[in-house]
Amino acid sequence: MFLLNFIKNKYFLTITALIAWLLFFDKNDVFTQHETVSKLNKLKTDQSYYITEIEKNKIELQELKTNTESLEKFAREKYLMKKDNEDVFVFVTK
Repeated sequence: MFLLNFIKNKYFLTITALIAWLLFFDKNDVFTQHETVSKLNKLKTDQSYYITEIEKNKIELQELKTNTESLEKFAREKYLMKKDNEDVFVFVTK
């Protein structure tokens, strides 16, 4: 009897409906919040990866600006450049 009266209570019904609305039907429901948090975590890991890549590229760029030997090596490997008296052979492995 007490349980039936408790369930029929207008405050209980209002609070239950509000909780159900917030959990399932609202624009910012629990599932959307979980998805947003997981996207945020993925973006944070991507951010840390790109920060380390930027630092490595800055170091490599500084090395290329200061050291002519590393610049020559970079040009030969990346752009297949050569000196006038040389031949370039490119080996493609599968």
